[in-house]
Amino acid sequence: MSLTIEQILPKPWLCSLQHIQYVQYPLSETSIRINYTTSSNHSLFIVTQGEGELLAQDVMFKLSKGMILFVPAGAPILPLQNGICSETKLHYYKLDLVLAEVSKDAPNAQLDKKKPAFQQRNETLEPSMPIELSYNPWSSCLEVLDQMLRQQETSDWLTQWDLQLRFQEWFRGLLQQNDPRNTCQDHRSLLQRSIRYIRDHYNQPITVDELAADTRLTRSSYTRQFKEMTGKLPLDYVNTIRLERSKQLLQLTDDRLHDIAQNVGFSNEYYFSRRFKQYAGISPGVYRRHYRQEVRVFAPYLEDFVLALGVEPVLQSAHHSWGKQRYLGLDHIPEFDVTRQDAIFNESHKPDFILLNAGHTRWNLERFKHTVPTFYVNHQGEDWRSILRSTADVLGKGNRVWDIVGTYEEKVREAKDLLARCTQGKTVAFLRISATQIVLYGVKHGYVGPVMYGDLGLTPHPLVQQWTKEERRIDIRPEHLAQLHADHLFITFDNVDSVMHGEERKLLDTTEWKQLPAVKRGHVYEVDFLSWMNYGVISHGKKIDDILRFMA
Repeated sequence: MSLTIEQILPKPWLCSLQHIQYVQYPLSETSIRINYTTSSNHSLFIVTQGEGELLAQDVMFKLSKGMILFVPAGAPILPLQNGICSETKLHYYKLDLVLAEVSKDAPNAQLDKKKPAFQQRNETLEPSMPIELSYNPWSSCLEVLDQMLRQQETSDWLTQWDLQLRFQEWFRGLLQQNDPRNTCQDHRSLLQRSIRYIRDHYNQPITVDELAADTRLTRSSYTRQFKEMTGKLPLDYVNTIRLERSKQLLQLTDDRLHDIAQNVGFSNEYYFSRRFKQYAGISPGVYRRHYRQEVRVFAPYLEDFVLALGVEPVLQSAHHSWGKQRYLGLDHIPEFDVTRQDAIFNESHKPDFILLNAGHTRWNLERFKHTVPTFYVNHQGEDWRSILRSTADVLGKGNRVWDIVGTYEEKVREAKDLLARCTQGKTVAFLRISATQIVLYGVKHGYVGPVMYGDLGLTPHPLVQQWTKEERRIDIRPEHLAQLHADHLFITFDNVDSVMHGEERKLLDTTEWKQLPAVKRGHVYEVDFLSWMNYGVISHGKKIDDILRFMA
């Protein structure tokens, strides 16, 4: 049963400090454990360094610097150990508290010494779960704990009394800071205020400690909650704001790089240029030049993004088996066969630079990097918005990104509403079929799942989720295919393994295929290979068009 601090300690002023200890685990002794049994005392764990784990009530709590964990009396505590992946030693304070309480129905009576106090108060309650607390400022918390640890060693009764007074003051502050009545302005609103502060003061010195202090959170709690809200660590978020502003200044002004760096909050031009290249993929000078002039780019299998940004590539990629990406309508653009290792650039079509994604290694396109400037887009394909932004940065077309994304998202909304009325209760699956393989695509990852199931909200057949799990794609055998009773099947044919023309279609003549419910009902839809086997925004738009054409 999960109780609040107020329910567990209705009279917290009756708590006193029984014992305080400071525990350190050497990194080399990761297997060391200290086993705590069920205790009649409440305990506090205050982590000062490193990482670890504490198992209480069958729940594993991850311990990290800045965390305070209140463990109620009676909660069985199992091993506390050093985190295997921790790069530093695990250090923490452990405080044992004792509760002196007088029975309400007998003011002068002593507690039953045979029973712990927590059992007398909560005879019918199961031990509660540990509660995570925070203390701000953290430096003040550590100073008080260190003083209490030193005072504990003396036998002088006045010093011991001072110890209890210091504990009471610190404990009162801890509970007060974590009292829900004092935090009606919840952490989310405080974090939103912190984000607004960053946006307004990005060009000034900013530290995580200052940001955390302003929200009354520990540094670790602030960092964790900030990342949950924004997807970025605080300083990464600050630098993103600075770099986005620097792109505007590079586009709109002729200011020197040194001045732009100072204006957006970077301490020097060298650090600014390094961070900008990490963020945009190119240097500030190249970014400014690309923004102000038309560029000749070769972007194999990124043409979708280049074209969406309004730039025609000087060459388009082609594959000896797959051909070219006809859905892009680049028939007038010369082809470059990426599968030919002896292919070279014709002088009349030589690009100013090459833009490559993670798939470039299979074509050995790095062979050109010594003769033509080469930039890399390292985002995962499913994160097509980030690929679009990075491509826009390299091309100097950053001002077009939000219009493109907005148009796509509006198309998704309209299609999703229409499909919801037509496909309720119906399941879908997508197969890529070749002469040697039947490939089933997953739900969360890959070329198809994020659009079909994520954006459009179509329902995958249960076996799609069960078989693919977190994989982009899996191979299935004909006997497995026979179990795939989806109401609708989308298929595309891959001829890369075909020895004879049309060999990839031999599956259609098998019994396993003909017995599928979707086949019997005529609910099988063949789609273009390269427009579906791509992550681009134009490609995703084509997928949506196909789905609407067949199912709406």
